[in-house]
Amino acid sequence: MQSRRRNLDFFCAVVIVGLLAGCAGLATSAVLRFVEHLTYHYTFGTLLDGITGSSPVRRAVGPVVGAVVAAVGWWILRRGTEVPQLERTITSRGRVPRLAWTIDALLQVVLVGSGASLGREGAPRQFAAALGDVCTRWLRRLSARDREILLACAAGAGLGAVYAVPLGGALFALRIILKTWHPRAMGAALITSSLAVAVGSLITHDRPQLHWPNPDLSFELSGHALLLAPLAFAVGMAFNRLMASARPAVPMRTWVLVPALAGAGLVMGVCSHWWPELPGNGRSILTVSLASGMTLSAAATILVLKPVLTALFLRAGGAGGMLTPSLATGAAAGSLLALAVNSDFAADLHVPTVSLAGAAGVLAVTQGSPVWAAIFVWELAGPPLWLILVFLVTAAAAHGLHLLAVRQGPPRGRR
Repeated sequence: MQSRRRNLDFFCAVVIVGLLAGCAGLATSAVLRFVEHLTYHYTFGTLLDGITGSSPVRRAVGPVVGAVVAAVGWWILRRGTEVPQLERTITSRGRVPRLAWTIDALLQVVLVGSGASLGREGAPRQFAAALGDVCTRWLRRLSARDREILLACAAGAGLGAVYAVPLGGALFALRIILKTWHPRAMGAALITSSLAVAVGSLITHDRPQLHWPNPDLSFELSGHALLLAPLAFAVGMAFNRLMASARPAVPMRTWVLVPALAGAGLVMGVCSHWWPELPGNGRSILTVSLASGMTLSAAATILVLKPVLTALFLRAGGAGGMLTPSLATGAAAGSLLALAVNSDFAADLHVPTVSLAGAAGVLAVTQGSPVWAAIFVWELAGPPLWLILVFLVTAAAAHGLHLLAVRQGPPRGRR
């Protein structure tokens, strides 16, 4: 009887967490759009549309203002409060800093929405976990392991809600945070992520975040996946090392945060005059890559500048996700390879496919899970189902090279 009641409590908590994670995704997406529209003064379209249509002064000043607002908020927050890492807090079963995570998530959205080269996925994960912890504490029969599973599922479902990726959100909780295939965790992750994506569809409309051009494809593309893996491995390792060296050992807590982040925002604003795809989490880069809209020189420049600018914001004291910046860096690497091969060898590589395969390979290296990376990338764009094989082969091969290299002691990236 006691076990049955505990299972009932767990099921109720799973439903509550899924719905709340969807609300967290809605809230952070709404705030992000508001900040983007305010920064670049546009009404309709994507962030890239807003940037290209804004004035030169607004492009330069907008990221600076947003960075200053976020920096002042972090200066106040960090002076008296510790903001621990989400994954470490969940797996160590530590106390959940609900208010600190919520405020930190809001500041992340302000910074990313104003153009910072950081991922927006950290905010809904933190907010969803904080909401989930608040609303499941009254279920007294839940064990410590149950709460760990629920918090991980909340974080994964928050990710799934903002990107409309139910499988990606569930696998993030299972493979990236919990690192398990336990049936109890699997069931909870699938339910919470599905519910969150359903709630988040009020904004995402349950459509892929990226537009797949959908021309005719050849199955011969699967043979090129292994050839792309060494490049994805090299880019992923370089990204990891750069972020590890840029991230301060202790979060910046002094007034230096304000001029440091303002300076990073100014650099971003200046760069956006020539490369408007750079501001934000990286979606603009992925959009242009899938549309085959990059030139060879632009792909090479973005491949370098995207991780460098991400490291700059980290070094200046900013906080945000690493998932989408690494994804965008991988897409730029794939585009560069496809464009170079097509130009030099008169080949006909399909740029969108190679771009997404590169993104999956780099993501597998930076996050440590090739299965999740392949499925997440596939869900983002919604290409033909068989392309999961191409993404999985690239991701698994790049991840295998990474595991061989890790045995020799290189640093591993953080999320």
